Order: sequence, then C-alpha cells, then structure tokens
Amino acid sequence: MTAEIDLAAWGIDTGYWDAGGRWQRPDPSSLDAVAAAMGARPGDGGPPAGPPLWFVGTGSQDRLLGPCDLVLEDGTDLGTVTALPPDLPAGYHDLHPLDGGPSTRLVVSPRRCHLPTDLRIWGWAVQLYAARSSASWGIGDLADLERLSRWAADHGAGVITINPLHAAGPAAPQQPSPYYPSSRRWRSPLYLRVEDVPGAAGLGDELERLAAAGRDLNQHRRIDRDRVWQLKAEALDRCFAAFGGDPGFDAYLAAEGTALWEWATFCAIAEVHGNGWPGWSPALRRPDTAEVAHFATEHAHRVRFHAWLQWLLDGQLAAAGRLPLVQDLAVGFDPGGADAWAWQDLLALDARVGAPPDEFNAAGQDWGLPPFVPWRLRAAAYEPFVQTIRAAVRHAGGLRVDHVMGLFRQFWITTLDGGPAAGTYVRYPASEMLDILALESQRAGAFVVGEDLGTVEDSVRDELARRNVLSYRLLWFEPEPPERYPSQALAAVTTHDLPTVGGLWTGADLEAQRSIGMSPSEAGEADLRRRLAAAAGVADREASVAEVVEGAYRALARAPSAIVVATLDDALGVEERPNMPGTVDEWPNWSLALPAPLEEIEAHPGVAAVARSLATGR
Repeated sequence: MTAEIDLAAWGIDTGYWDAGGRWQRPDPSSLDAVAAAMGARPGDGGPPAGPPLWFVGTGSQDRLLGPCDLVLEDGTDLGTVTALPPDLPAGYHDLHPLDGGPSTRLVVSPRRCHLPTDLRIWGWAVQLYAARSSASWGIGDLADLERLSRWAADHGAGVITINPLHAAGPAAPQQPSPYYPSSRRWRSPLYLRVEDVPGAAGLGDELERLAAAGRDLNQHRRIDRDRVWQLKAEALDRCFAAFGGDPGFDAYLAAEGTALWEWATFCAIAEVHGNGWPGWSPALRRPDTAEVAHFATEHAHRVRFHAWLQWLLDGQLAAAGRLPLVQDLAVGFDPGGADAWAWQDLLALDARVGAPPDEFNAAGQDWGLPPFVPWRLRAAAYEPFVQTIRAAVRHAGGLRVDHVMGLFRQFWITTLDGGPAAGTYVRYPASEMLDILALESQRAGAFVVGEDLGTVEDSVRDELARRNVLSYRLLWFEPEPPERYPSQALAAVTTHDLPTVGGLWTGADLEAQRSIGMSPSEAGEADLRRRLAAAAGVADREASVAEVVEGAYRALARAPSAIVVATLDDALGVEERPNMPGTVDEWPNWSLALPAPLEEIEAHPGVAAVARSLATGR
C-alpha cells in the first residue's frame, strides 16, 4: 500500500538513523500500519488541510488577502483590518473575512520562551510522593512541598523541580507512574494535605482517626497508594458533605468550563465502571453522548466532588511555591484515561509511542502511550496541546518537557508483531507547537527545560536553543567536564530513570538489576563509575558514598549552566533508583519513599554538604 501513499506528505519517515549511526529502514508493512493509523488511504495525496490556521510573531504587520473583522481572544472586536496591527497582543485571535470565507484562527506568539536574564541558580530535584514528613499520610503532599520549598529557600536554593503531579484515575488500583497519567491537565488528589482542606477541622475525632492511620503508613518505605487514597477519600468525602459553597469555587468552575466538567464526569463514571473507558458500555465511551450527560446529571454530587478536589489542589499548589517550582510534563497519557476519552478522535489508538532499539535497550521501548495524529491535532487548532501546556505552567516558575524531541517527531509502534523494532518516526509541526509553548511560557513567566537526552537530531537542539528552551545535561552522559557544559542548560548528575550516585558507587544498582532478571551492561556501569570517580576527585575505590556525592556535586556546581540541581536521593546516599525502565512489577517503581522524613532531612549532614557544594560553586 505504501507505493500508493505519499508518506512524506503524511509526515511518515521511511527510515531513520539509529543511536549507533546506522540507517534503519522499517519493513513496508510497518509503514502501511502507521499510515493506516493516521487515516491515510491509497490514492490520498496527503492529509486534509483542516480549518485555516495562521501563526505569526508579535509585531508582525503582514497584509491580509482581503479585509477581515479581527476579534481578539478576550472578545474585543477591532473592526475591519486589511493588515495585522503592529501592537496586536500575543494570543489566540480570529479573523473573519468579509467575503464570507472561512474564519482563520490567528496565533500571535513571542516565538521565544520566557528566560530570565543571567539566570544562575541551584536547587533540589524531588520526587514529591517520596518526600514525607511526620505529618504525611503515607505519601509526600503539597504541604510537604511548601515546607521543603521554604527550607530550601532559607539555605540559598533558587528552585525546586518535582515529578509530574498529573492525575490518575480515581478507582483502584492507583497508577503509580506519574508518566502514565489519566490526564495531564489535572492533578492527583493524593497530594492534598487533608488537614488544610476547608471543613477538615470540623471532623474532630474522625479526622484524627484517619490521620493516625495515614501516619502509620510512614513506617514503611514502600508507598501504598491504594490505602492512602482510601483514607484521604473518606476524609475528603466527609469534608465535601459539609461544604456549603464558596465564591472562589464558583469562579474556578466558570473559568475551567467544559474541560473540568469532562474530567469530573470521567471520574464519576470511573468510580462505578473502573478507570479504563474502553471497558465501559458503548454509550459511555464518548464524552458527548446523551448517556454521559444523563449519568452526570444523576451523579451530579460526585461530579461536583471531583471538580472540588481540583479546586483544592489548585489552591494548595499555589501556596506551596515559596521557591519557583519546575513542574514536569509527561510525554503522553494512558489510552484508557480521561485525556484519551476526551480526545479520542484526534488520537491514533492503534499505535503507541516509544523508542527504537539503542545501545541502552536493544529491544527498543514501548511506552504504551497513544500518539496524537499530527494533522488532526492541527485541525483542532492544537487545543489539546494548549490546554496541556497551560495546565503544566500554572503556578510554576519553570516547566520540564519530558522527551522534548516528541514535539519534532515521535516513534510510532503499531499493533503489528515485531515490537518497537517494527516502528518508524512520524513528524510533527514543531514550529507551530513551539510557538504555542513560547506563548504559554511567556504568559506564565515560566522558563522551559527540554529533556533532550538520547538520540537527538542536531537541528532539534539548535531550534530549541533559538527558542530559549534550556537543554538538559547529565554528568552520567556528558563526555566533557561540567566546566564545558552549555550555559543555556539545566545540569544534573542523574535522573529518576538512572542510577543514584550511591547505587552506582557501591555496585548496588548493578546487583539490583541482576536480582530482578535484567541483563545490565557491566562495562557501561564500570565506565560510569570511572567517570564519577574522576568528577568527584576520588582515587580510592574505598571512598565513602558521602565523599563521592559531595565531590560530584562540587564538580557539577562549576558548570556555567543556568540551573544545577541535586537529588535528595543522592544527598541521603540512597542506593535504589526511583524507576527501573523496562520493568513493571519486578521493581517498586515510583513507590519508594526517601529513607528519612523531612524533619531529619533538614538537619542531615549529607544534605547540608551537597547544599554547601552547590551554593559555594554557584
């Protein structure tokens, strides 16, 4: 079939350079499957054009093809124009031709992301669920984040980076991975501090009973999200039953509109039928059916409850940011989740996003995430992307975009046998998506960090740099010493998917991989240890983990990069990594708390040593 389809017109690559510099040409049947998933049929010259959409930079004075009425995003009607006004504000506007032609969505973008001049700060990278205090109910919450942010600011830090706070579905089992959410637009109620919820004090002994049960969970390092949510949900249900309304909640409902209603309705249905919408009755599988509207009416109390939870989360997150928070945007979402339910017509539900085989994973990776079909996303004026970015930068000082290369191309894997090796790359309209990213970044005053690790085309890094997107540089991977890292970057030693300093130095990470049946690269880990020793300035293999950690971050602090961050895991000498890629049940991914509560972390000598190293070097 590929001979009958112009694959380039659909953005489908017929080959790609792999991580080893070898040209890979997917089997024609794989290309056929990708084309079919995009809606291509033999004889099609290319995807439908979709409604008119025009991107310009701020200050553009382009002439129009004919006179149009120009209506701004806020509803202001500027009347008839024949050229773009030079003072046209950044935003999403509409041009209505006087000749009766179709209206054009006009996106005016600053084209470059927000980036403070001479930015040079250090901070902490934290998995929030793992950062518990003695008051936590078995999981780190937004009050813990506020405490951590306040403590870090008092000791000279300038930023806190956190894992995605994206929402999982409300039913059990709770999805542990923050990178496989039900929705990227809404946040997980697991992060609520119940005692700070309006009406909680009125629960009296019932609150203390639930809080005591929650605090008992802190005795175990492994986080039991199902039990945490069971306890919090009971308390929150009781608080909501006594909730008499609030003008702030009414304003929040009005501002968030249909998107919030769909999320809350999804949650109400999921409480009855489970988190995965493909398993629901056919009449409930689309948000726009009469049956869904009827369900929402019959269960209006639960719909309002789930909307109320998001209002609470919004308020507690806003209060948590003593320091600028760098929020994290996952690559995609669960195909059975709320975002996929809402946007199913724009997705290739017969395909998944992943990565081709490389030197770190010979089998490739299948992330199980449904990709947006590029032409359908554009035909929707990128509304899902706009909503997602806007939610991600809300109450944020910065945004980390996971796998930022996905704005340029994504590796699609179809349902054909052959796994990730049978996939190919699909191109996306990166220029327009970067215009939207810049627009939302500037509006929020949030800088952007692009996670550009792995196989990255040179042109991608060049374009991101032009857009003021910070690169992401790791001590584990960089061949040059930190002194030679780029200034337009966030520098770190490791990430959640890679060994901690303690795990690497002691060999515990290698042993952990062996113990769960993986086949680790011993040569690769030995090379990382040598690189770590050189950076930390230790020659003795018997040097303590604390010495190596302090030395590594002393070296990292010398980087000219705009931001350097340390993980609390490293500072505490933790040997387990938060996530072991390629595993599901073999490793407690996203479920290990830090080995000490915040009260002890604030006085921990290893944490203080790392903070001194970074503060002195910066």
